[in-house]
Amino acid sequence: MTATLITGANKGLGFETARRLIAAGHTVYIGSRDAERGRRAADQLGGRAVQLDVTDDASVRAAVKAVEAGGGLDVLINNAGIQEEMSEGNVVIGAADVTADLMRRTFETNVFGTVRVLHAFLPLLQRSAAPVVVNVSSGLASLTRVTTPDTPAYAYPGVAYPASKTAVNMITVQYAKAFPNLRINAVEPGFTKTDLNGNTGIQTVEQGAEIIVHMAQVGSDGPTGGYFDAEGALPW
Repeated sequence: MTATLITGANKGLGFETARRLIAAGHTVYIGSRDAERGRRAADQLGGRAVQLDVTDDASVRAAVKAVEAGGGLDVLINNAGIQEEMSEGNVVIGAADVTADLMRRTFETNVFGTVRVLHAFLPLLQRSAAPVVVNVSSGLASLTRVTTPDTPAYAYPGVAYPASKTAVNMITVQYAKAFPNLRINAVEPGFTKTDLNGNTGIQTVEQGAEIIVHMAQVGSDGPTGGYFDAEGALPW
């Protein structure tokens, strides 16, 4: 049975992805910063709760031990993320007002957290016959998209969140080259209605989770080092 860990899985895209993969036969570890919320989500879904704060080394180390004791890991989905540049009234903080502190907080979760979890779980993934990593990125990470006039990505004024997800894309490419036995890809779920964006998204979590679920099941002959949405490959 495929063992899968999803970070930030107690709600939103992570929760829906967990639901779908459990239905597909995966043993899913519900990673959650809040242990009680994670336990409730795991009970509801039939998964296994694991307390996991991607910004905390001790928490990640403990999660590795818990997953290892459970039998190992085949699939890692780096889903946990923040978008603090959404201010009151869901107004995006643009370049004129972005601060180093905002950038630092955003990167701590979205970038450093991804690397922290990847680094910690690599030994377990390397023991799997068909290890897979899915990094949840964003369409705003595409330099091509954000430099194309008259598109939603071009119109987005924020700095911190897009920059963090562009970094996630680079991490994906470099890890794919360093570990050719891994199937590691970045995915763009689309503008999904979740707490991350103040529920301003235009599609459901069921729609957004589609590409995450698909790439979690690519197998050893699937693509690696790519950037995809539900329609296919995206421009960097």
